[in-house]
Amino acid sequence: MMSTLQSSPETTRPETSLRAKVRLSSNGRIVIPAEMRKALGVKPGETILLEVEDGVLRMESFQSRVRHIQAEFAKYIKPGVLLSDELIADRREEARREMEEFEQSLGQSLDRKAS
Repeated sequence: MMSTLQSSPETTRPETSLRAKVRLSSNGRIVIPAEMRKALGVKPGETILLEVEDGVLRMESFQSRVRHIQAEFAKYIKPGVLLSDELIADRREEARREMEEFEQSLGQSLDRKAS
């Protein structure tokens, strides 16, 4: 496999943009140049997500995608609030309501038997 790598500054990001020309092997594999693997922060055996849109292949490390999703959701979290505490409080309230409904249904069935 042959590859050539070029670095060029990109105006929209402070990082550098990496480009490479690689050859597709007969079994459909390509080699990601070491400098690109380093820039992606991936090591052998790690998961890489691929996406094709308008004929362009986009590659992103799984960890990078997770960080982007976390950053997107972080906008909606109030400072000083733990979502786990909110979830536990919601679940306790739901369990309390379920217990009240259960006790009411028991009371109704006991009333029917007593009649």
